[in-house]
Amino acid sequence: MTRVAVLAGTGSAVPARVVTNEQLAGRMDTSDDWIRSRTGIAERRMVEPGTATSDLAVAAGRRALRSAGLHRVGAVVVATATPDYQCPATGPIVAAGLGLGEIPAFDVGAVCSGFLYALATGSGLIASGVAEQVLVVGAEAFTTIIDPTDRNTAPLFGDGAGAVVLRAGDPEEPGALLGLNLGSDGLLADLIMVPAGGSRQRSHGNVAAPEDHYFTMRGREVFKHAVRRMEESSRTVLEQVGWQLAEVDWLVAHQANIRILHAVADQLRLPRERAVANLDRYGNTSAASIPLALDEAAGRGLFTPGDRILLTAFGAGATWGAAALTWPDLSNGPDLGNGPALSNGPGLSSAWELAAAAMVGPAQL
Repeated sequence: MTRVAVLAGTGSAVPARVVTNEQLAGRMDTSDDWIRSRTGIAERRMVEPGTATSDLAVAAGRRALRSAGLHRVGAVVVATATPDYQCPATGPIVAAGLGLGEIPAFDVGAVCSGFLYALATGSGLIASGVAEQVLVVGAEAFTTIIDPTDRNTAPLFGDGAGAVVLRAGDPEEPGALLGLNLGSDGLLADLIMVPAGGSRQRSHGNVAAPEDHYFTMRGREVFKHAVRRMEESSRTVLEQVGWQLAEVDWLVAHQANIRILHAVADQLRLPRERAVANLDRYGNTSAASIPLALDEAAGRGLFTPGDRILLTAFGAGATWGAAALTWPDLSNGPDLGNGPALSNGPGLSSAWELAAAAMVGPAQL
């Protein structure tokens, strides 16, 4: 029987600090209406000083492990564009923080497409027999590379982490990862970029200008390429797995901008209400956005076992991808993180807990 990766658990973590559009308007030339109308974002989460990407990743990983009923996995793959350090990778730090021992752990860098690239990597580790279970994490402290005075980028991004546990299984199981499609075009590298800090800048021996250490993006061109590439990649993966568009129950796309999300759904002729969206509360969390959205939707009971889920993303590189899976029966339910062995990090809550609290009224989280 064909050995495939099966989704066995989900988890997420977001910082406690909420930054609203009104707060941003107090320090730059913008307004709540301007941000909402162009992006769909009302607020985002921001790390406190001293909190790094690995802290978010460990908290999300703990929740995913508990959701899967596991304390151990055979490998950890972390997708991030904001690693704790340029060297070493963040993956081994996350594995150590989770007490997983001396297992293979490493980073994948594809920015907003990073989770799909990491998902493909984890699936490959399982298919090849290297690991029986893999923890795949998308985690970002993206606000640390954003110019806080730039109204074109500061309103867009937030911090957070999402994680899934993959295990070996067969294609007929609910939760099976049935198809993947990935692509890139390095000729578009300058669409989305942090100019300074890498070997290109350092090899010139010049001191970089302060603004070159911040994220830059050519928004209109990104919009055009993102919609086209996500649509194309989605259609390709659906053809691979033999699904018709009408058979897709849920679209979980990278949470970049509500206009992009709606445009992709429209191009795929999927009802907008079947496109999962939580960017209004978290903004663009880059590699974390898809797994964070998956965990929140799971916690709200949005998905039913067997539902056909389409994932897609576009990011810097340029990179893009899509994946098709059926939703598993997570009988243990999303993790509340109350167990002593896998306790929460300080000041971090799961996305689905926050969503549940918003639906039932104020709560102490």
